[in-house]
Parts: sequence; structure tokens; C-alpha cells
Amino acid sequence: MRFRDLPSVDELARQSEDPLAVEAARTVVARAREQIQRGDDPGDLRLQFQAELDAARAPRLRRVLNATGVIVHTNLGRAPLAEAALDRVREIARSYSNLEYDVAAGRRGSRQDHVAGILRRLTGAEAALVVNNNAAAVMLALAALAEGREVLVSRGELIEIGDGFRIPDVLERSGATLREVGTTNRTWAADYETAIGAETAVLLRVHQSNFRLVGFTAQPSLRELADVARRHDLPLVDDLGSGALVDVGDEPTARASLAAGADLVCFSGDKLLGGPQAGIVVGRADLVEQLRRHPLQRAFRADKLTLAALEGTLALALDAPDEIPVVRMLCEPLEAVRARAARLAELVGGEVEETIARAGGGALPLTELPSFACAVEEELATKLRACDPPVIAVVRDGRTLLDCRTLTDAEADEAAAAVQRARR
Repeated sequence: MRFRDLPSVDELARQSEDPLAVEAARTVVARAREQIQRGDDPGDLRLQFQAELDAARAPRLRRVLNATGVIVHTNLGRAPLAEAALDRVREIARSYSNLEYDVAAGRRGSRQDHVAGILRRLTGAEAALVVNNNAAAVMLALAALAEGREVLVSRGELIEIGDGFRIPDVLERSGATLREVGTTNRTWAADYETAIGAETAVLLRVHQSNFRLVGFTAQPSLRELADVARRHDLPLVDDLGSGALVDVGDEPTARASLAAGADLVCFSGDKLLGGPQAGIVVGRADLVEQLRRHPLQRAFRADKLTLAALEGTLALALDAPDEIPVVRMLCEPLEAVRARAARLAELVGGEVEETIARAGGGALPLTELPSFACAVEEELATKLRACDPPVIAVVRDGRTLLDCRTLTDAEADEAAAAVQRARR
């Protein structure tokens, strides 16, 4: 094909009344010109035009099958929601709601009221508040309690988390001044005691997420820090990061943190809790009220769909935690995972391979979860990502592993169909 044989943008665009037609036609013609210039045949431009339109209309945020064995996978949307949580979202999303309306009193209400009660029951806290993520929860706590004053934090807790976010950078945006105590590997309660001065407003403990120091190390217990805080009439804020409401490995629960003496506890809704992205603050009523009244609270507040999903998840945490997908995957018996891997291997002619799954999301970094995967050909990994839905697996030792701890039975069937398509 020569340049003069190319259809015009207008000619291509006239095939469709789609408002994106002109843009799609421009893209196809420009690409064809580049191909001709290189000496390549651009092929059927009309088919390419339709494909370009279809791609432009396809959703960018898509469902995928997580066959990586990482349960709370940050890149794959973290926690999948339980059906009960999805039901609550559908109910609230399809109509108006009492988000900020007190139906009984016939006047304005607070969006925080919808989940505060169940959070108090689950954690033993006096009060609770929900914002849009845990970084916002910690920032709001420090802005409300320590703006213009000092926050004491162990040097060993000033870490970098996902995507280059550093704890000191996040916390300093609150307007508080961070003062480091102790050393990287050893911090004692006495280090906090010595550092307290007239400008000290808060003692802060930060969960080390997916980072651990081992060997010659020391960190004060939360109860020791609480004793220091009480002696100086200072609030102790405990940032649990992933957080948990039920016992999962050695991750601290919000209830245990409060019982040990923390005044405020901050944690995520979409990690070990297994709900939507949210930041949850529980603790003393007077301190929670200070956060609620701070101007940043409006900027950080959670929307109605988040609150609906969180309410549904919290109800399960209270009555049926095993129905929360993250909790189910963390606790599922190994034999059930092995049986799923065996069935998948039988469907695709693969091999069952013993492997290790992870909690993910910065939680339980030292915990290895025994798991089983279906192993298939290495070259299928790329083709599986091109399927609908994409299957995200792990390539190791020359094979593609489909870890069955993070696949449901129904998803294993979908993965089998994807493998069969990928081999054609």
C-alpha cells in the first residue's frame, strides 16, 4: 500500500456514529503511515478502526483472576469483597439513602453513625471514625492532636511503604514535627521518657508493615509506652497499618491494642479486615471527637459506597468472619487448597506443585502459608494475562504456577478455560 491509497480520516470515521470515531480513525491512519514508511503492510484499516473503537470503549478497570498466592495483593485491588458487602453496596447505590439524615429525628445526621456502633462492639472502643484510607487516618490524628508540636516515634519505625511513600513524609504533612527516639535496631521506653518535653503532644507507634528487623533488636511493648504516656498525660496513637479484628497469625488486633493502653488505634479497612479501602480510627471518645471536628476530616471522609461495603464486612466480622474472603483464604485448610489444585491440574493437564502463599498488604511478613499450585508451561503466563478475564500467575523455575489459595472453586474453572484458550 502507498500513502495515496490510504483512506482519509473522514472516510474511516463515517463507518460509525460513535463520538469517538474521529479519534479512532486518526489513530489508525497515523499508525498506517508509520508502517508504510517502514516498508510494512498496514493491513485492513477498516477492521483496525473497529478494533480501535472497541478498545476505546472497553473498561479500563477490569476484574482479574489472582493466581499469585498473595492474598491482599496491592496491585490487584487488595481485598475482594464478601457477597454481603456487595449486597449492601447495591442496595445503597441504586437509590437515595440516609447517609447524613437522622430518619427518626427528621434532621441532619452524621455519616459516621452508620458504622460507629458496630466498630465499638468489635473493638471495645468508646468511639470510632472512618476516613478514606489509613494514611489519612494517621495524618488526621496527628493534625488534630499535634499540629505545630512534636510527635515522638521510634527511629526503627520510620520506614518506606508501597510506591515510594515514606512514613516521615506522610506524617510531616500533618503539620506536626517528628522527633525520632532510640536507634534503628533498639528503642526502649526510657528513650521516649527522656525525649518528652514541653512541645511533645503525642507518642506514636507505627506498625513496621512488610519490614522486620531481626537479631540484636529491642522495642518497648505497647503497655510500656502506655505507661509512659499516662505519666506525662499524653495520648498514645497506635498505627496498626493492616490491622485485624479477628486473630490472624501474630498481627495485633485493634481490641488488643486498646486493651494494652493505646488511646487511638488506626488501621486499614481493605487489608486483613477484608473490606473496602478505608482508614478506621477507634479509641477514646474525646480524642475521636477532636478528629471529627478537624477541617481535614471533611477532605478525608469516606463516601456512601465505602460505608455500605464496610458495614456489610463488619457485620460478617461480628457473626461469620469465615465468610470474609481474605479471612477464608488465610485460614482455609491445606487439603482444600490441594484438592482445588489437583482438580485444576486434571482439567488442563498440568502438575500439582507445593508452594508458599503470602498474606500481602504489608501484613504477616514473616508468615509463610503452605499452598498448592497447578504448574503449566512457562510461555502461557503472557497469554493468560491477555485472556478475559486476565489470569495473573507466577513464573518460577521455568513454569507458570497458578496458586490455588487465592482462587475460588469457580475461579479455578475460569482459569482452566483460560489455559485451554491460551494453548490454541
